[in-house]
Amino acid sequence: MNNWNGIGRTTSDPEVRYSGEMAIAKFTLAVDRRFKKEGETTADFIRCVAFGKNGEFAEKYIKKGAKIGITGRIQTGSYDDKDGKKVYTTDIVVEEFTFCESKGNQEGKQESAPKTDSDGFMSIPDGIEELPFN
Repeated sequence: MNNWNGIGRTTSDPEVRYSGEMAIAKFTLAVDRRFKKEGETTADFIRCVAFGKNGEFAEKYIKKGAKIGITGRIQTGSYDDKDGKKVYTTDIVVEEFTFCESKGNQEGKQESAPKTDSDGFMSIPDGIEELPFN
């Protein structure tokens, strides 16, 4: 079975082109390695490609620095470069996107969580006389 799952941050906005009416979005996902050298953060840079509706979705919603989860399949290929040298490629063909943080956090904004008591319930601010539910 050819199945790949990963979570990381996009290194740039997707590069999108159209072949006929089909969108083809390419981007790189920086995925932290599980084990790190002493004090160093290491990552792998995974090339991803999304076709059709997934390509359109990437164009509209995926931005540089977004923390996303990808489900897809590994696809290998090769081509000859301008010097005639064979270049081998490995890409993830995206089948599904998952956002891993809120939009506010993606843009670098801190969202403040409501304050809760020890039981996990939110306190009602002073001055509220009527609640919008019974």
